[in-house]
Amino acid sequence: MSTRFVRIANVTRGTVIADRCRVASSMLDRIVGLLATPEVLPGEGLLIERTQSIHMFFMRYPIDVVFVDKAGRVTRTVSRLKQWRVVWWARGARDCIELRAGALDGTGTERGDQLAFPEAADPVSA
Repeated sequence: MSTRFVRIANVTRGTVIADRCRVASSMLDRIVGLLATPEVLPGEGLLIERTQSIHMFFMRYPIDVVFVDKAGRVTRTVSRLKQWRVVWWARGARDCIELRAGALDGTGTERGDQLAFPEAADPVSA
């Protein structure tokens, strides 16, 4: 099964949050998340489907986090979430987007913004 990527656009602000965001839909992908990555590169991220909470146990670097509802509306943001922290519950969220620390500042993304998730090319085959 090939890895799926989406582009994440903030329709409200007219900005791009991530050019290549890997989609974690399987249980294994959702559990591993970013743990196996040395860093999140600019323009990249991880969209974890079907989660309203995340933990930063064993992470090596801080990240920005965006929780969205089923319509793609931002329900909560967390900037520069540090290692060994937990976001227990993001009310109304269905999915979570993990980004490079500072990505939220760069795009102005905040609660209430509308996001779009068009398919993106796989960087390996592109």
